[in-house]
Amino acid sequence: MSEEKLYAVKNDEGKWLCIEAKGCHYWSRDDGDFFDQHDADILAHVYGGHVVELIEKPNPEVVSKAEAKMLDKAKTASYPANYISMHAHPDPGANGTSYDELRLMRALVNGYTVAKEKKYNVKVPHTKEVWYYKSGDADLLAICPADKKLRGKFTESEIEHYGLQDCEKEEVTDDEV
Repeated sequence: MSEEKLYAVKNDEGKWLCIEAKGCHYWSRDDGDFFDQHDADILAHVYGGHVVELIEKPNPEVVSKAEAKMLDKAKTASYPANYISMHAHPDPGANGTSYDELRLMRALVNGYTVAKEKKYNVKVPHTKEVWYYKSGDADLLAICPADKKLRGKFTESEIEHYGLQDCEKEEVTDDEV
């Protein structure tokens, strides 16, 4: 294929060219056959229609929860790009546009997923196998034995909130959550 790009041929009725043993015809399906650019040009000329370059959907940007909330507001703003520009974290590049601003613009256009916050088990200092956990109301801390199922899963912000930054912590994997 030319430059590793794919092309298809579509007619004015929105049908895609499909080649089968009995010849070429247009299908009303959502897809047709793929060609290199040269073959697509020839087939479009012979059978009518026009060449359509197919591109891969870009991967969605990974954003934080706060950025996702901001992007949701930007979607409904009169000027989404201005909204993002005003709320992106300042880290200006050579052209005065921040890296975050450009990343968030891509997220708005290409889609985004919210990053999973890492979670940690936090060990009580000066003990062998005692770990913190959050009680039911999540404002109280208590101590539990080494049983991993009983340990609390703390985010970085919770660790900071409870003042546990200096404690030993161990990241919790998805299968432990």
